[in-house]
Amino acid sequence: MSARRDANAGLVARDLACVWHPCTQMKDHEWLPMIPIRRGAGAWLEDFNGRRYLDCISSWWVNLFGHANPVIANAVRRQVESLEHVMLAGFTHEPVVELSERLVGLTPEGLTRCFYADNGSSAVEVALKMSFHYWLNRGEPQRKRFVALENSYHGETLGALAVGDVALYKETYRPLLMECLLAPSPDAYLAAPGESPADCARRRAAELETLLERHAGEVCAVIIEPLVQCAGYMRMHDPAYLGELRAICDRHRVHLIADEIAVGFGRTGTMFACEQAGIAPDFMCLSKGLTGGFLPLSVVLTTDEVYGAFYDEYATLRAFLHSHSYTGNPVACAAALATLDLFAASDVLDKNRARAAQMRAGVAELEDHPHVGDIRQHGMILAIEMVRDRKTREPYPWQERRGIRVYEYGLQHNMLLRPLGHVVYFMPPYVVDDEQIAQMTRVAIDGIHHATRAA
Repeated sequence: MSARRDANAGLVARDLACVWHPCTQMKDHEWLPMIPIRRGAGAWLEDFNGRRYLDCISSWWVNLFGHANPVIANAVRRQVESLEHVMLAGFTHEPVVELSERLVGLTPEGLTRCFYADNGSSAVEVALKMSFHYWLNRGEPQRKRFVALENSYHGETLGALAVGDVALYKETYRPLLMECLLAPSPDAYLAAPGESPADCARRRAAELETLLERHAGEVCAVIIEPLVQCAGYMRMHDPAYLGELRAICDRHRVHLIADEIAVGFGRTGTMFACEQAGIAPDFMCLSKGLTGGFLPLSVVLTTDEVYGAFYDEYATLRAFLHSHSYTGNPVACAAALATLDLFAASDVLDKNRARAAQMRAGVAELEDHPHVGDIRQHGMILAIEMVRDRKTREPYPWQERRGIRVYEYGLQHNMLLRPLGHVVYFMPPYVVDDEQIAQMTRVAIDGIHHATRAA
């Protein structure tokens, strides 16, 4: 056992000597344990001591069908043996063509063209640039502004950060960012007393339309995370907002960009969140679950109308000259195709409905907890908001870091829970079973009791 401990500690020491981790104050690791992972299997991660952790958040929302899933792993292995990469400028390959065909068939009607990038932030950059460039090519250069929602998050690159509104990520870099127009969020947590989530959504949509009226002819696109503002503390809204928004964008000749990077591929209960309102956006950004959590890949789907605005003789300089070295990487595409095969092989969404119901039932005892202000859910995403006072919903001061207490408690009890501020959430892989869901919810409840003690 001591040798195993040495292996665990040894890797951590090597890491701290040279690795700078994302979304981390590295000084925290003077007291907060770093967990070195040796292997994954199903919903579990295992460290070098053989201790296992249930991955309740799908390793930042990317894993759909479990770690080291053999179907995806074998597809990757086969692809590596034949073609690891070729540039997608002037060349093509079978995996990217088949993946594009299948995505066009799965996504809302009218999305017929696929443009690939490496990650979610890059996909958002593509959509923003493509929308602006569309209007430029159509002779409307005055359209160069974007509308986003309050509390939104679309990534960390400068364009994506500019259309976000989570101060923790954005404030430091504000001097570098283009100015974005912000519309009120349809967040159901902020509904007026007696107002239903749907009524709140419609009221907020009307306010967004007023904003577009004030800036008539200036706006390229509205960008939204359909149904769940994930990094924005898992705040959720009613699908009615999406239907209203689609109609508003049509009336004002403005593109609608749906950032389904986190919510796509079954997370909200339907394959894509936009389906719950029966709408098709002008751009849909996908990543994370696209490859089942195996490899980085993203795609922006758009319409023939948008594609046509760039299709011209070279001398007109209308081409979309955006590129990434690994655009449409064959190995990543093979992983994505295998992920879609797993969806096709069984009724994943129906099984997820049962899992989602069990998750909700598992946290029912928190309904009357004095420091739980809200329990909200869309499909396989469930969030619990810890507050200082349930009646007033007074939040905890952020400096108290109540969420990190839940994180520590989870690690001590073999659970990977990584709250967003004071919001504890579940977004597990689709392979979690009844026993694992019961374990996950129990540890989260006990962790919340622990974190809110002496509040």
